[in-house]
Amino acid sequence: MIFDTDVIIWCFRGNERAAAAIKEENAREISTVSLMELLQGARSKQEQKVIGKFLRDLSFSVIPLSENIGHRACIYVEEYCLKGGLQMADALIAATAVEHRKTLCSGNAKHYRVVSEIELKVFKPE
Repeated sequence: MIFDTDVIIWCFRGNERAAAAIKEENAREISTVSLMELLQGARSKQEQKVIGKFLRDLSFSVIPLSENIGHRACIYVEEYCLKGGLQMADALIAATAVEHRKTLCSGNAKHYRVVSEIELKVFKPE
């Protein structure tokens, strides 16, 4: 299961549903884009270290970007940006899930519903 950035953030904020969703999966993954979003949102080096420790402690794998992911994301942006509002980061995360044939767990389902190939598990924080 690939977790979208928002699910990780909900977990950091103490949301029990997010923690349970993450804990129930044996194979936990995030895209490189999500890792960058998490690190960019940190307010200090200490918070960046906490993020890294959290991901290591829960055995998250970080899926690197590839040429195929980049190509697929470009297609998604061209096809869905104007009519569905798909943004670059979400296109890269969606392309990562589709290229690796993995389910994406996200609370931002509206960002990804336009992508017909994606297998999406909708997370609800409440």
